[in-house]
Amino acid sequence: MSVDTTAVETVNQAFYTAIENADLDRMTEIWAEDVDGEQVSCVHPGWPIVNGRQEVLRSWALIMANTPYIQFVLTDVRVMVLGDVAILTCEENILTAGDEGDSSFAAGKVVASNTFIRTESGWRLWLHHGSPVLQGDEDEEEEAA
Repeated sequence: MSVDTTAVETVNQAFYTAIENADLDRMTEIWAEDVDGEQVSCVHPGWPIVNGRQEVLRSWALIMANTPYIQFVLTDVRVMVLGDVAILTCEENILTAGDEGDSSFAAGKVVASNTFIRTESGWRLWLHHGSPVLQGDEDEEEEAA
């Protein structure tokens, strides 16, 4: 594994830890600055695309303020580094407080693509795109088999 690959995986884990800890200051450090008219972007599952650093960070603040508990277990993590750009794909296996609050939990799966750019401050997140994995009867039948 290359030094760049390890560095990208480290900042990616910091991204998910910031969400789990509702740490907006750390989230702010992880996202890249908008550069030369180009804006960072984020696609939360079920949301329209959010463009621009200020709007992206505002969206995370909203999520953090309204999520009493969330935990991510990342699987199938793959990293590709192409010069000053890195793409990390993974499955987010999510455990969160359910509709009943602290007494219930809900689980779900999201596939994510995280694109990072190399900056003077290290690797920074440029694009996060999360898409829910719909689990229906077929998945339940496979698990039962």
